[in-house]
Amino acid sequence: MVSLKEVEAMIKAKLPEAEVIVKDLTGGGDHLEAIVVCSDFEGKTRVKQHQLVYGALSEAMASEAIHALALKTYTPEAWSAAGQPM
Repeated sequence: MVSLKEVEAMIKAKLPEAEVIVKDLTGGGDHLEAIVVCSDFEGKTRVKQHQLVYGALSEAMASEAIHALALKTYTPEAWSAAGQPM
């Protein structure tokens, strides 16, 4: 099992400019939600955005330290348009 801070650090290692929010959905530490806002997502499909994040977490996912991950990705513009503060 990995901590929420470790998941955030893994994502930021791959996407240094990202704003990352990681939540534990069940309290067990292995079903997580990550919200990632990053300018690197500009011009990429949602699938490509998710692939970038999953790439950062591939080891933790393969070892089942993260059993399930709900992922939401946004460009900074889309995040602002959704009415969310940075």
